[in-house]
Amino acid sequence: MKIKNIYMFLFAAFLALQLSACDNNTDAEPKFDQTPTERLNAQKAELNEALLSSPEGWKAVYFTDNTVLGGYTHLFKFAANGTVEMASDFDDVAKTYLSEVSEYQIQLGSTVSLVFTTKNKIHLLSDSNDYPIDALTSEGYRGDFQFLYYGQENGEIIFRTNRNNQELRFVKATKEDWDDLVLNFDMIPNIIGDPTLGLYRGLEVNNGTTKTTYDFNPFSTVTRHTTITDAAGSYDMGIGYAPNGLVVSPPVVVGNQKLSNFIFNETDGSFTATGTGSVSASIKYSDVPFLLTDDYKILLSGRAYSRFGYYTDDYTVDAATNSALFNEEIAKIDASLPAGQYITGVQLYMNHSLGNFIYYTFVGRGALQHFVDVQEDVAGKKIILKHKSWNGNTTVATPAFLASFDNYLMDTNGIYVKKESFKLGYSNTVYTFKSLSSTFRMTTWQLN
Repeated sequence: MKIKNIYMFLFAAFLALQLSACDNNTDAEPKFDQTPTERLNAQKAELNEALLSSPEGWKAVYFTDNTVLGGYTHLFKFAANGTVEMASDFDDVAKTYLSEVSEYQIQLGSTVSLVFTTKNKIHLLSDSNDYPIDALTSEGYRGDFQFLYYGQENGEIIFRTNRNNQELRFVKATKEDWDDLVLNFDMIPNIIGDPTLGLYRGLEVNNGTTKTTYDFNPFSTVTRHTTITDAAGSYDMGIGYAPNGLVVSPPVVVGNQKLSNFIFNETDGSFTATGTGSVSASIKYSDVPFLLTDDYKILLSGRAYSRFGYYTDDYTVDAATNSALFNEEIAKIDASLPAGQYITGVQLYMNHSLGNFIYYTFVGRGALQHFVDVQEDVAGKKIILKHKSWNGNTTVATPAFLASFDNYLMDTNGIYVKKESFKLGYSNTVYTFKSLSSTFRMTTWQLN
């Protein structure tokens, strides 16, 4: 056989083997038996069927941006005629007019999306003219009313938001979800907190063997947001309301478990999320800080001059971190003074050229300076203020109208000092001073 014919024979054999191999692997290759339009239409039908399949509709807790905002519960009941009944816990108006009917469409574009085409509760989150804080000017609540369909999983419908590509899941709603939605508003005072249950709130995370604690900082009802703090820094936590507790985003991660649903305990005011294997996370109260820091060191001798002030005519007076006992003591001072006289401020001057002193200011009488020494308690991470003099006079006793108040700052067991992560109206850093032996706690600005 000629060489040329041999090559042709071998080539034909090789080609036959390749074709046979292709035939044997046809099941392993994807079949493109639908056009892109046909696939989109199939997804549209799939989504439409899913939306109509739940008798009581769907529920979503929508966290538009958990770095600055919390979650808003929405309920949807879709009808075949293109209308949707919707309810939410957005605000008091939503509470009064809990349910409204509007229109929706399933639209085709580069993907399938659910669009709420006429105004309803969901549009309150996307109104750029309605923003909760100045930092969100012209951004509203960073919400959306168009959601891109990404399939279904475990009975849930998976969407991604058109505005910022966040995942949003619809879970099947129940009759109780609709009946109890109004109870979300009743949970707000419990989430804000009750100072009578303890001056401090913390997040305690239990992995089954060890516990880790964080400070749970004051909660804002305006943004439904807070932060938790440990020695490494502060972490954002968006909060959504629930009839029996609260929902957090991002979830608290313990090992491979994610905890987001916290149940309220009426007995002690705590909220607890329970996992498996003794894993849990609890928001609870204490009369001592959950996290002791070195924040007190700013007041020690040899440090730079610093001043801290509480004033009765500015934002510090309304600070949630002022304790009831502190407010009572301020009122007691005013009640003890003659008519026309009242206290206007309490300031702590540390490492001043004149020394360390508590400076009391008044309307109708002169200011008073209580000079003190500052003693450090390293083990307890606190300071102890020691009396030196009043206005430089070592023989003068504490004025009677100030005696009770001043005694808390001179607590022989010491004072905790905490640099807060929140602000009070201005950019000044906020510090709290808490008597170790009582529930006395004062909130101040650092003024220099």
